[in-house]
Amino acid sequence: MVKHWRVDREEKYEIVEKWFLKDLKMIDGKEADTDNPYFDMHFHKVYNMEAYSCASKYTFARTLNKLNAMYLKKDFKIVNFDDTYLNDASNWSSSNRDILVVLKICCYASNLLCLSLCRFS
Repeated sequence: MVKHWRVDREEKYEIVEKWFLKDLKMIDGKEADTDNPYFDMHFHKVYNMEAYSCASKYTFARTLNKLNAMYLKKDFKIVNFDDTYLNDASNWSSSNRDILVVLKICCYASNLLCLSLCRFS
């Protein structure tokens, strides 16, 4: 964990605490169905964390999952996260596919508009 602060125009960072991925047992996203940046990391002790945003929380979880798959191949749980956003193969994940999300929402909105303007006899 890194502490961040600014002194004048200079950014300062201090390592406050270190953890090992091999000791991680579970990541709990707390609420999968809300836009919530809070999550818990379960080691020998539970650490309550706050990400910069919900998107960064999911990016962090995906990164830990990939690192685990590449190096440790250990079974740890990722709970209370929406699986759609954790899976990179999904159209709804990753920041470079955000345009697909916007296009789908626009398509649904235009369909709803057309249906609301149609007269049924």
